[in-house]
Amino acid sequence: MVGTTMPERKIRTGKAPQAAGRRTPLVPTQERSRERFDRILRAASEILTEKGSDAFRMSDIVERTGIAFGSLYQYFPDKSAVIGTLAERCNAIGRECVARDLAEMKKLSDLHAALSRITDGYYQMFRDHPVMHHIWQATQADRTLQSIDEEDVVFLAGLLREALHRVAPRLSTTALTSFSQLAMIQIAAAVRHAISLPSADARRMLELFKRMLPVDLSALR
Repeated sequence: MVGTTMPERKIRTGKAPQAAGRRTPLVPTQERSRERFDRILRAASEILTEKGSDAFRMSDIVERTGIAFGSLYQYFPDKSAVIGTLAERCNAIGRECVARDLAEMKKLSDLHAALSRITDGYYQMFRDHPVMHHIWQATQADRTLQSIDEEDVVFLAGLLREALHRVAPRLSTTALTSFSQLAMIQIAAAVRHAISLPSADARRMLELFKRMLPVDLSALR
């Protein structure tokens, strides 16, 4: 499940209070608290997959886990905090995949293959973790959660910009940043549209999309 495979950030107390300005709680370090924290996220992931984000309620987690409301709210103050934490864990997996795909880009002529791998990998993530589609839908409906999605695009664009700078060091950082942001936004949009289609149609659409991806940086010159 998504809740058990994603990287975690630790704090020194047994609870998960939100620091000023944070949208999502940090992961407890005490074993018992951490186990309960992960059990909540596993249940939330299952419920989101079954019911979707609109029908998802904090009471669903209480019913499924047996954890009291008071204990639940010690970890997550509201539904957005739960979904936000799941979103950040999904993003952590995506960042690792993108970084791995970009590491294989040794020269500029590898650009198209790298972008195609990122597209395929992103689509496979949605296929492997159906909850991701519901998480994404929730982030689009909640302004606070939208910022998590926006920050992820910026981070991924930064990975792509750094990879491009290695193979095209003479191009300006500004140009590479704009290119990278547009590329990652387009890939995300294409994959999220593909997920809404039947599998065969999705793959045909993505194959067409990949043929449209840039093969070089001539547009920046």
